[in-house]
Amino acid sequence: MVMKKIFLAVVAIGTLSLFPGTAEAAVMGPSMQKLTWHFYKVYNTCENAENFVRHQVEILYKNDTTIAPKLLRLLYSDCFVTGCDASVLLEGPNSERNAPQNRGLGAFVIIDKIKKVLEQRCPGIVSCADILNLAARDAVHLAGAPSYPVFTGRRDGLTSDKQTVDLPSPSISWDASMAYFKSRGLNVLDMATLLGSHSMGRTHCSYIVDRLYNFNKTGKPSPTMNKTFLSEMANKCPPRTKKGQTDPLVYLNPDSGSNHSFTSSFYTRVLANKSVLEVDQQLLYNEDTKQISEEFSASFEDFRKSFALSMSKMGSINVLTKNEGEIRRDCRRRN
Repeated sequence: MVMKKIFLAVVAIGTLSLFPGTAEAAVMGPSMQKLTWHFYKVYNTCENAENFVRHQVEILYKNDTTIAPKLLRLLYSDCFVTGCDASVLLEGPNSERNAPQNRGLGAFVIIDKIKKVLEQRCPGIVSCADILNLAARDAVHLAGAPSYPVFTGRRDGLTSDKQTVDLPSPSISWDASMAYFKSRGLNVLDMATLLGSHSMGRTHCSYIVDRLYNFNKTGKPSPTMNKTFLSEMANKCPPRTKKGQTDPLVYLNPDSGSNHSFTSSFYTRVLANKSVLEVDQQLLYNEDTKQISEEFSASFEDFRKSFALSMSKMGSINVLTKNEGEIRRDCRRRN
């Protein structure tokens, strides 16, 4: 039953990406319907906005392939808090970017550079929220993901408060993870798909030492973790016993590593009990997400198509449109 649902979703995704005018009503939620396909071209406000963004991303990506996972994380950290309103970009001592969960968040400079170009071409027209969504799409496409549809017309939020940041721990259970995704209007396929973003990028050892040494406060490592992989990770992430101890970075997907490529090997590792984060490994312990992982491990194309739809859905969470919010001239501060 689950597999049948997956293939139905994949068919819908393929139709959406090829014919945005025909399938969108069937797969778009209310928030996505507030946005417009090629908004800046349709309303003749900045016809080449998306081309400008894409060109800048291509230039930046050639010099630094890490911008793909960095932009993905930045987009997630924006959309999953108060919605896709670029509030995470605002500076200030109590802004979202200073929340503990956003430690190590990057790619702010990338958005600034793209915004500067757009302000020169089309002053006061293109929102920071749209730039972030478009740039993330273009960067992960260069890394191997599909060039999924990004509906535009978002406006920028007016506030940013670190107290609103409720991004969960990467050690949460399957049930807690599912509840969190559902609270954002996303389903089990979206969760399994979006966690696949961890096919690239890095994380700090402090987020995984509990799996290595004190799983569920037992004083022992995770009993299901592949023993060879457990030993490899323990060598890279020693126990945290001293204050001020260094906190090394490790690859979320050792198979992708420094290439930062978007691949389905993430799911192969899930099935082999070789996930770096516990929240990723939890995909194996539910029948629905186990079947999804098996499908995506066997078919990279199915993963790519599902990723297209789930990213479009995530990019539409609680968007501001029309007269809501503003179009910032500087993404780091309100007008």
